[in-house]
Amino acid sequence: MIDWLNRYIFRFLLVIFFQVLVLNNVQFSGYINPYFYIWYILVLPFDTPGWILLGSAFLLGLGIDVFPQGLAGNGSSLGTHAASTVLIAYLRPTVLRWINPRDEYEQGTYPDSKNYGIIWFVTYALIMIGIHHFVLFFLEDLSLRDILRTLMRVILSGVFSLLLILMWEGIRFRVSR
Repeated sequence: MIDWLNRYIFRFLLVIFFQVLVLNNVQFSGYINPYFYIWYILVLPFDTPGWILLGSAFLLGLGIDVFPQGLAGNGSSLGTHAASTVLIAYLRPTVLRWINPRDEYEQGTYPDSKNYGIIWFVTYALIMIGIHHFVLFFLEDLSLRDILRTLMRVILSGVFSLLLILMWEGIRFRVSR
């Protein structure tokens, strides 16, 4: 139990620092903002209690919110990452039921590409990333005036975030062999 807890605390901190120190400084013409940190919520075990899922999502999002976005220091309004991350944590069990490849997920497994295949994982990740980015960017803008620009940001940032997550999944499972 302690080993499991230590591993997840380490991952939690690593994801926050990677997002804040590296990825928040990567931005392409205001349209592509890579958000890798949601990977942490995506791959928590299936049997993670709801209060842990929501609590860790809130702390993860808040951890991203409290740091300025990139070297320019243009932070999003406090709470946007927390809100969008809590929402995907809340919707996660429902999304997992929708895309269930079998009658039930195997106890003790994780929703990752190794256990359920790359197509299943891409479907799952795309749904979750799409929801997260849609809510995040619309909360940041708080306007429908630039809806096409916001949708472009959702799509481009979503694709880039998915590619980062898939690269990490590939590295993670190559190392574990």
